[in-house]
Amino acid sequence: MDKLIPHPGNPNRMSKANFAKLVRNIQRTSRYEPLVVRPASERQDCFQIINGHNRCRALRELGYKTVDVVVWDIDDKDADILLATLNHLGGSDVLEKKLALLKRLNQRMQTRELAKLLPHTAKQIERLANLKGPAHPDHNSKLKTQNLILANPFVFFVNDQQRKIIDKAVSVAMSKVEARNKAMKRTAALTYIAQRFITTVNL
Repeated sequence: MDKLIPHPGNPNRMSKANFAKLVRNIQRTSRYEPLVVRPASERQDCFQIINGHNRCRALRELGYKTVDVVVWDIDDKDADILLATLNHLGGSDVLEKKLALLKRLNQRMQTRELAKLLPHTAKQIERLANLKGPAHPDHNSKLKTQNLILANPFVFFVNDQQRKIIDKAVSVAMSKVEARNKAMKRTAALTYIAQRFITTVNL
């Protein structure tokens, strides 16, 4: 562990809640994905972390003195590319398999215990475990609304002026839509705005 150096340009950050879940998962199983490192140019016999900064923090917190790593001999350019991609490239969940997986887990563990390990809250797990997967590709409207829980993250960056405009538009649109909670209402409002725009310009 003393030979591992974090990459100063690592852009990935993990919330306190998810970090606690990571620690609990490693503590519970004693298993983790090996860290990806490269020889450190600034310190002899040391290695710079490319992927696994949060795992390294978790292992240190748990008192590990050694850690499993994979050493890649890469230059600065490739290191930057990997920092920008390794934590962000991924697929999306297949609804039926996701629901089946959660139901199997829920049969073995209480919802509260699952919420301490999975990237979902207890309420989300309860909702998902009670959903029924579609029998065919033609989802009905009710199921589509429920499936918003599984929606992919949609992240974009705006300046202060743009945020004020967007917040105002979403606030107005929220009065036009219905949803079970504030987060889903904001999503529905943003979709409503986009749909109105598409209709207006005849896309």
